[in-house]
Amino acid sequence: MDSLERSDSETALGLESSMKEELSLEIEPPFKESSASAEDWRKALNKVVPAVVVLRTTACRAFDTEAAGASYATGFIVDKSRGIILTNRHVVKPGPVVAEAMFVNREEIPVHPVYRDPVHDFGFFRYDPGAIQFLNYEEIPLVPEAACVGLEIRVVGNDSGEKVSILAGTLARLDRDAPHYKKDGYNDFNTFYMQAASGTKGGSSGSPVIDWQGQAVALNAGSKSSSASAFFLPLERVVRALRFLQNGWDSIGGKWKAVAISRGTLQVTFLHKGFDETRRLGLQSETEQMVRQASPASETGMLVVDSVVPGGPAHKHLQPGDILIRVNGEVITQFLKLETILDDGVNQKIDLQIERGGTSVNLILMVQDLHSVTPDFFLEVSGAVIHPLSYQQARNFRFHCGLVYVTEPGYMLSRAGVPRHAIIKKFAGEEISLLDDLILALSKLSRGVRVPLEYTSYMDRHRSKSVLVTVDRHEWYASPQIYTRNDSTGLWTSRAALPPGSLLLSSNVLRDGNATKCDDAKDTNKDGPLEPMLEEMSKDGTDSFTIMQTNDEHLTEEIHYLDKSHVETKRRRLEEDSSVDGVFISDCVMTEPEEERLGRTLENPGYADERAVATANASVAERVIDPTLVMFEVHVPPSCMLDGVHSQHFFGTGVIVHHSESMGLVAVDRNTVAVSVSDVMLSFAAFPIEIPGEVVFLHPVHNYALVAYDPSNLGAVGASAVRAAELLPEPTLRRGDSVYLVGLSRSLQATSRKSTVTNPCAALNIGSADCPRYRATNMEVIELDTDFGSTFSGVLTDERGRVQAIWGSFSTQVKFGCSTSEDHQFVRGLPIYAISEVLDKIINGARGPPLLINGVKRPMPLLRILEAELYPTLLSKARNFGLGDNWIQALVKKDPIRRQVLRVKGCLAGSKAELVLEQGDMILAIDKEPITCFRDIEKACPEIDKSDSNNGELNMTILRQGKEIEISVGTDIRDGNGTTRLVNWCGCIIQDPHSAVRALGFLPEEGHGVYVARWCHGSPAHRYGLYALQWIIEVNGKLTPDLESFVEVAKGLEHEEFVRVRIVHLNGKPRVLTLKQDLHYWPTWELKFYPDTATWRRRIIKALDGSTV
Repeated sequence: MDSLERSDSETALGLESSMKEELSLEIEPPFKESSASAEDWRKALNKVVPAVVVLRTTACRAFDTEAAGASYATGFIVDKSRGIILTNRHVVKPGPVVAEAMFVNREEIPVHPVYRDPVHDFGFFRYDPGAIQFLNYEEIPLVPEAACVGLEIRVVGNDSGEKVSILAGTLARLDRDAPHYKKDGYNDFNTFYMQAASGTKGGSSGSPVIDWQGQAVALNAGSKSSSASAFFLPLERVVRALRFLQNGWDSIGGKWKAVAISRGTLQVTFLHKGFDETRRLGLQSETEQMVRQASPASETGMLVVDSVVPGGPAHKHLQPGDILIRVNGEVITQFLKLETILDDGVNQKIDLQIERGGTSVNLILMVQDLHSVTPDFFLEVSGAVIHPLSYQQARNFRFHCGLVYVTEPGYMLSRAGVPRHAIIKKFAGEEISLLDDLILALSKLSRGVRVPLEYTSYMDRHRSKSVLVTVDRHEWYASPQIYTRNDSTGLWTSRAALPPGSLLLSSNVLRDGNATKCDDAKDTNKDGPLEPMLEEMSKDGTDSFTIMQTNDEHLTEEIHYLDKSHVETKRRRLEEDSSVDGVFISDCVMTEPEEERLGRTLENPGYADERAVATANASVAERVIDPTLVMFEVHVPPSCMLDGVHSQHFFGTGVIVHHSESMGLVAVDRNTVAVSVSDVMLSFAAFPIEIPGEVVFLHPVHNYALVAYDPSNLGAVGASAVRAAELLPEPTLRRGDSVYLVGLSRSLQATSRKSTVTNPCAALNIGSADCPRYRATNMEVIELDTDFGSTFSGVLTDERGRVQAIWGSFSTQVKFGCSTSEDHQFVRGLPIYAISEVLDKIINGARGPPLLINGVKRPMPLLRILEAELYPTLLSKARNFGLGDNWIQALVKKDPIRRQVLRVKGCLAGSKAELVLEQGDMILAIDKEPITCFRDIEKACPEIDKSDSNNGELNMTILRQGKEIEISVGTDIRDGNGTTRLVNWCGCIIQDPHSAVRALGFLPEEGHGVYVARWCHGSPAHRYGLYALQWIIEVNGKLTPDLESFVEVAKGLEHEEFVRVRIVHLNGKPRVLTLKQDLHYWPTWELKFYPDTATWRRRIIKALDGSTV
């Protein structure tokens, strides 16, 4: 049975054979008695504890073996005058890191990495010794020779998050194999480790292992989770590296300069095996006798080749199972001697004598510079981190060092299905062997272009996979950057990766294969009459218009938003086997008879004929609807996870509701297109093509979105095969009506069945999710007796294929107990009149702000709505709350089927209705007209605009606590843009509170504040705990009631300045925290949608150079 090992500052887990350890009963060095008393230990600890520091580290980017994130660990002072702290390599990190050290008296100082060993688990931070003002401490001497079996030791460090923890133990072994943490991450090798039963846990990485004299004899590194065993790194090579660093200190200038610590390698992993096992591998008895005579009496075995990295100096020379005899004529049985020879012989040839199956073999190999196969730079593009494959990972994956390696796929690559740890072989038709090749290929591409990429993975190393990569059409991320490590400063400096003038650096978007600028818009309308553009909104519209925004996740610091998985969720991945997805169909002006329309479609030459033959056995409704169906694939950039969106990847089906020469519109549910900040790809059932779409309208209440596409992208044949569905808003469906449910499978095959309406007016009741996101409210939906399950959506049509409702997907969260919840989805019918009303305004022109759609500016409709969540109550129940017989008779007369009255569940915080309506109010009438359903209120709201005397208010008759009251309730005007602006500050995504948050009925009293939608791993927000689901109401004493005021405050904040932030959680709990701004790795920027160009633009608000916009 394998047991788990881990590094103590991380949760990296690995496997090691316990049987192997049990059999390794090797002779240890002589036991040394310790006569230390309790007083001796007390004196030693008094001296050591002040020199031990708690390290708070933040890996700002994923790099090589480490992911981005924040953690605690331990270090200790080994050179007081120069300010050098020793800790583990996995604490220092191979990539960009920001760290602070906290001493025992709680003094905090910044520290900077100066060295991390490419192989062994140690590294050094530096600090300014003059910054420590109130603590007396001494450096801890390193004495590796003092380690011996039986030595009593103490491990002093930050164990399990405690500031100071002292654990006792006794060294049991000095020749343990290096622990194996994980198969695709950092592992130490080619060294012995020490072992003791000290039981260290997380946070103690980098702790000194001291003896009774206060000397460090080893460095704590990891532990085994299944036992109390802890693993310590010997200090011989640490002492050598420290001497190099001490020589690199400029004592006159008081500055650090980069130090070259020579490290050599053959790219071979050795294991120390006992003599019995080496004999089984073919070691000759004469050779064994010679080795025993040349080695100390305590020697128990020899070094055996375990693995050889392809393409390394020893590749095709050494093989697994080879037994090392001599190096440069000297018998070598220990790792330390071998490493000394290699480190002193970089770029020189060495003579090796090995035995292979009983045969002696002599080799001459060139010692390679270990630092040359340890990358110190990376490319960041669209959130991806790409760099040459390091020796560490080449050893893990059995690939050549230097190949183009994907540490973090980011958005552009993950959207194409490229996984972590992928090796890029080809890109855009170019062979990729070096990172420069990839950069050159990128420099030739335009925004929005789709190019092939070929990669391989260690999980399936013998086959290459090809995918299509879509270059970001919008500025979701900064332009590609090259980060290079600077050991003098401890920082990674960035520069532009692409040469000036590269197409990818422009704001041009690829359309029809050509890059066109986004500002070449026309104000003409080829589709129909458009009213003149409105320079100003009406007074009521302007005053009440606000941008509807939404935000996402909370997620605790232990949970990453990409790793969550849910049952029956809409975030279905490409590799899942779900057969069908949501379908939505709607049409606008088709009035010709169905027989003529069907005949005309089937008469189209080419692909339409073949499609007609394939669907010959389908129902009339299916054949009519098939050319109108569209499959959606939606990707949300991780940098823009707003509006409470719960996934980055969605599938679903939509229906074409308008199709002309200049514009096509597709309707789809908001569980497929949840936010406007997304990339939408459309695949048509009528013609085999995939083209991009742009979100043009998100209904703030109803569960649908409208997505536009450019018909010219379909080509002449495709444009003729595709058509819009015919909508049938009247008459509405009734119980017992027969309908056809038609949708698409994942293979774009139409599927249909005949069903019966069981409930045409079922009221929705979807509760708020843990992380507030869009949910349909104030809606009546259609229920059927039979469907295709909760993952199939489509349209409901009559027998002639006219769309009466959309069979859409709704997202909900099912809670189990107090702390467990899962995302689920269900399907219901949405009456088509909800879509047709908005569609008519878009096509025929409406009073509203203009939006560029396919080069034509079109006014988009504004909606006047009552921002209150309502629910129906049966009249029989309402009578118990004081509703009189007169009103009951009036409501029954108005609607004898529903027999219900609407009650107020709550009002959106900050809405006009919030000031008037109260929870539990019964809405009886508007303008003396009885109200029985949500539709009645929807009809009443637009009537307000026809009168100039009502100030945007509804004259309501309500019943409150048994009393009938006449009141005027204000309404609000909302658009269909969704979120149009976000700010990224200190790695957290900030926006104005969106409707799903406001629907909770609470906003902070102190000016409302801006809302934290999401945070990024490895950011200051992650480091200091500024997580999601909170409002920022004050920064450094300045109120931030909205984004604009927050941006103004952020412009005045400087690099590395500690900022005091006052926050309020969703539960209403206020808190104050401080965090240090890091403009080097996390500049302040905003992303904003510009409707005049229909593009998302990114701009820097505050950068490291102090520039502001």
